[in-house]
Amino acid sequence: MCSVVGIYKNQNAAKKAFYSLFSMQHRGQEAAGISSNENGKIHTIKNRGLVTEIFTEEHFQTVLKGDMAIGHTRYSTAGDDSILDAQPVYAKYGLGEISIVHNGNLTNKMPVRNELIKRGAIFQTNMDTENIIHLIAKDYEKNTLQERIVDAVKKIEGAYSLIILSRTKMFAIRDPYGFRPLSIGKIASGGYIIASETCAFELVGAEYVRDVKPGEMVIFENGEMKSIQLFESKPKKCIFEYIYFARPDSDVFGKNVYETRVEMGRELAKELPVDADMVVPVPDSGVASALGYSKESGIPFELGIMRNHYVGRTFIEPTQEVRDIKVKMKLSPIKHKIAGKKLVVIDDSIVRGTTSKRIIRMLKEAGAAEVHMRIASPASKGACYYGVDTPNPDELIASRMSVDEICEYIEADSLAYLSIESMVKSIKDKKEDYCFACFDLDYPVEPKE
Repeated sequence: MCSVVGIYKNQNAAKKAFYSLFSMQHRGQEAAGISSNENGKIHTIKNRGLVTEIFTEEHFQTVLKGDMAIGHTRYSTAGDDSILDAQPVYAKYGLGEISIVHNGNLTNKMPVRNELIKRGAIFQTNMDTENIIHLIAKDYEKNTLQERIVDAVKKIEGAYSLIILSRTKMFAIRDPYGFRPLSIGKIASGGYIIASETCAFELVGAEYVRDVKPGEMVIFENGEMKSIQLFESKPKKCIFEYIYFARPDSDVFGKNVYETRVEMGRELAKELPVDADMVVPVPDSGVASALGYSKESGIPFELGIMRNHYVGRTFIEPTQEVRDIKVKMKLSPIKHKIAGKKLVVIDDSIVRGTTSKRIIRMLKEAGAAEVHMRIASPASKGACYYGVDTPNPDELIASRMSVDEICEYIEADSLAYLSIESMVKSIKDKKEDYCFACFDLDYPVEPKE
């Protein structure tokens, strides 16, 4: 899922990029990086780890200087877990220097890469993002970077929210379907910010202007912002942003995430009522939906499970072993609250089923009389090829088990999922503008590999 940020024409550009990445750390915790532009020279620092572990005040004083910067936090869905596969991706080429950050997955990575290799390209990483830099560098027929970027994005397919930093300009580009979010803000102290989520804006003193449109390229040059529509807009925005990935205080695709999740909980209560003593959320991603469920059903809301906030998000950990350990470290029941009670437990999704099983077993060991699981999204049945880490459908429990079988596996007293129809009601928008492929297997862009 990753996060990307660009700061244009602000004297503390790299520092503001750092604060923005910190606010979007939930989107990726494997690696982070920042490139800054000082008088046409691009400097980059990136490493594995969290944002606060990588950057020091000395970096901003001595290396990451200038009034333009881009940044990235990594959550790997393409490439390897190595420093080489951290972003930004920087290169020197015929027109000078360039640095790129990318959120999304290219569905034609290998055909494009193989063709580039035939033309003499030498790849340093396994990231699909590196394809874009080679496409730009090898476009000898075009004399400007803007023309080369246009040619490059016409050769790639899939999901991409891109920010590109050059010696004098910054470009923000979103794929024709707008799978991944990308918003523009105006910074009070000067310049612009482009970021995956609007939660980055408040921390740097920016006011939301608008989203980059699907298929649009926004060019920041000479202190101004201008726009070119490269492709016809065919919105297929990722519904999983509302379900899990985005921070609740962000506005994504023009809607507040928290309010949308509360509505999902309300629809869940209407569609799937339970005779229970209390509504208990799985923290933190189930909290807003649980509040909605409680308000609609009249069943009291209680924080029956506490979360250790010094443990990261389990879904985005790269291996099952690490996910299992972190569930144990992260969640613990409040025994005196739940002992002897019938619980309706609200979570945002069930992906592999292992986390839900551990939570239900934990609650019953703590004395819960019944645990009824309600999921504030449809059953995840299909792989995502656009940037969510579910590349193998065999890992998705709903793709190989019925609801009753999943209920038995996770040891719940009952289990039910929000329907696609009720989810559409909760977002109060047109279904055709969103990608539901992970639920209904209707893929807007078929992968080439």
